[in-house]
Amino acid sequence: MAWYVYLIECRDGSIYTGIAIDVAARYAAHAAGKGARYTRSRPPQRLLAVFAAADRSSALREELRIKRLSATQKRALAAQSPQPESIPK
Repeated sequence: MAWYVYLIECRDGSIYTGIAIDVAARYAAHAAGKGARYTRSRPPQRLLAVFAAADRSSALREELRIKRLSATQKRALAAQSPQPESIPK
């Protein structure tokens, strides 16, 4: 089972970082206001990046590492990754 770390740009310009098995379903939950508390008050604008992880533990470690970055660093990280043409399911 593949896990993913994803970055979402919110409408206020902030960046949300999360993990999921099904990024498409998780993004839909965020967009519907049923995702994390953070994205309920800051609706998502677009998916910035998706990174594959070997397992849940690896995804959690990578999520924590990314969350410690500044918004500028997160945008640079997203710019270096291939743009998500299709959201992994």
